[in-house]
Amino acid sequence: MSNALAIAAATATLRSLLLHGLSISDVTTKPLDTARKGLSSNQVNLFLYQTDIDGAWRNQDMPNKVKSGETGQPPLPLRLHYLLTAYGDSDDENKAQQLLGRAMSVLYDHPLLGADEIKAATAVDVPGSDLQEQIERVRITLQPFSLEEVSKLWTAFATNYRLSATYQVDVVLIESTRAARTPLPVLTQGPGDSGPVAQGDLVPPFPTLESITIPGGRLAALLGDTIVITGHHLALDTGDPNQVRVAVNFDTSRLAHSPSGLVALANRTDTQITVTLPLPSGTYYPAGLYQVWANVQPVGFPDKVRPTNALPMMLAPAITKINGAALPVPPAPPLSVARSGVISGLGTATLVITCSPQVLPEQSAALLISDQTVSANPHPTQTDTLTFVARNMPAGTFRVRLRIDGVDSPVIDMTNPAKPKFDDSQRVTLT
Repeated sequence: MSNALAIAAATATLRSLLLHGLSISDVTTKPLDTARKGLSSNQVNLFLYQTDIDGAWRNQDMPNKVKSGETGQPPLPLRLHYLLTAYGDSDDENKAQQLLGRAMSVLYDHPLLGADEIKAATAVDVPGSDLQEQIERVRITLQPFSLEEVSKLWTAFATNYRLSATYQVDVVLIESTRAARTPLPVLTQGPGDSGPVAQGDLVPPFPTLESITIPGGRLAALLGDTIVITGHHLALDTGDPNQVRVAVNFDTSRLAHSPSGLVALANRTDTQITVTLPLPSGTYYPAGLYQVWANVQPVGFPDKVRPTNALPMMLAPAITKINGAALPVPPAPPLSVARSGVISGLGTATLVITCSPQVLPEQSAALLISDQTVSANPHPTQTDTLTFVARNMPAGTFRVRLRIDGVDSPVIDMTNPAKPKFDDSQRVTLT
């Protein structure tokens, strides 16, 4: 373990090694542009110019800090990069080179920082540091840089280049201050300490849903539809639906509490469930994507509820009125909407759409007029009325679709799956 003083502790330890190994008083840790100010004697400057992350330690727990079954917080693993520069007495370059060689020899002979060395070096300069307690040893490695890379460092500090050596010191593990999750040991597994239950597939006694059939061959259901959910073992291992309660759930991210309700015995068998939307509870259903699943429970055994798998289902919006008028039933002609500001045959059409179900403020809404998409005006409250302003529209009759959260109102009549056709009620004439 190491605390947040570990960086300063590592620098202080390296400085201590150089002080004792070189027997000179001027071992500094200053930036390059201020390192030589006020000094003219033999000097070694150790400048920490960069820190980065050690990827090998990034997602590992702190050693000896997290036991099996506990969830710890990975430490902050740092690599420290130093620039070692030597200056000779009175800026004598020959003495500087001798001093640099001796300094590099000292660091070469200390590839690992010892706990006693760290403790002694930080007792005065970095009190409170605990780098010496870190289990992973701190390594010192010479990192050869090209002349161009080193020159960029000196250029950044607007000072003259001096002969230098670069080192990498790693790894420094700074312990996270976030608490680890340490659950109590498990004393029993399952009822009566029976242990875990393993099942190779979804054969009995697991209830399973396989498909959802929507009337009219449509891809998305509408409010008022009766959907058929097909599966197997929906009576569990009793084989008798009379002895089993079944509740169907419709999960959607748009509701904090998703609609659910018990299914009457008359509407279910061991292989099929029939549900009419909305459920008898009358819960609000927004248009969009749902996950449909069921809870299957033997009567009298509340602790044996078994959830099925979930199947996706889309609930589509339905257009009920345009500009306050109900959609006519074919072969009656479609509703007519007058355009305004017509220039060169193009004008603006305002369509007020009444729909079912109501639309939540956070739901996206668009009206598709033929191949043109028109976004709804802002709707800050839950509403069944949306306003769309379609600009640059030509005159003519167009098919319309309301798209809520990516689900379109039905525009295709699938009564005869072999011969699908457009639903002529979903049209509007712009004049």
